[in-house]
Amino acid sequence: MKPSPAANAPAVAASAGHTRLHGSLLAGPEKRALVWMAGRMPSWINSDHLSALGFLSMAGVGASFWLAGSHPAAGVPLVVACLVLNWFGDSMDGTLARVRNRQRPRYGFYLDHVIDIAGTAMMLAGLALSGHMAPLIAAVTLAAWLLVMGESFLATWARSLFRMSFLWFGPTELRILVGIGALMLLGGGMVRPFGLGPYRLFDVGGLCASAGLVIVFAVNAVRNAVALYREETRW
Repeated sequence: MKPSPAANAPAVAASAGHTRLHGSLLAGPEKRALVWMAGRMPSWINSDHLSALGFLSMAGVGASFWLAGSHPAAGVPLVVACLVLNWFGDSMDGTLARVRNRQRPRYGFYLDHVIDIAGTAMMLAGLALSGHMAPLIAAVTLAAWLLVMGESFLATWARSLFRMSFLWFGPTELRILVGIGALMLLGGGMVRPFGLGPYRLFDVGGLCASAGLVIVFAVNAVRNAVALYREETRW
C-alpha cells in the first residue's frame, strides 16, 4: 500500500529545498567576500570542518564570557576572536558547498541550525555564569530567540521560505553587536539608559533583544499565517 501524499509531505518539502531571504545590511558585501574566500579555500578543507569550527568557536564564546567575569582583560579579546571564528565557520560552510557544487540541503540545514541552537545556549550560559547578565534575563532571551527560530523552521516547511534577517539585521550584524558589547565590559559593562541606573549592559541588551525577538516572532507568525490562509482557502 502506497503512503498518502500527506504522509510524504515533510520529505518532499525537505528534499525540494527552500528560498533563503537575506536582506541584512551587510548581506551583499559579505556574500561577495565569502564567495571570493571559498574559491581560494584549500581542497583539504570541507564544509564539515567549517561547521565544526562554527560550533567550537561558539563554545569558546560562552567560555570566554565566563572567563571575562573574573578576568575581563583575558576573556573579552577571546570573545571577539571566537565571534570572528564563528562568523567564518558558520557563514563559510554553506558557501563552500555551493561554490564546489557539493550541496547537501537537508543535512546542511539541519546541522547548521542544531549548531545555532546549541551555540546560542552556550553563549547565554557563559554570560549568566560570568555575572555580566542575570540568569533569568539570559533564560528569557534564549526563550525569545527559540520562539523566532521555531517559527522560522515552521515557515521553511510550510512555505519553503527561510527568513535570515529582519529589519536589516541578520546573524553577522548581531555578532558585531555582541562583540561591541563585550568590548564595553573592559570599561565595567555598566550603562545608564535615559539617565537611569546604572544597569548591567547585557541585562539591558538582553531585555531589548527579547522584546525585539517577540515582535519579530509575532510579525512573522501573522505574515505567514495570512499568506498560507490566502494560498489554501478555496471557498
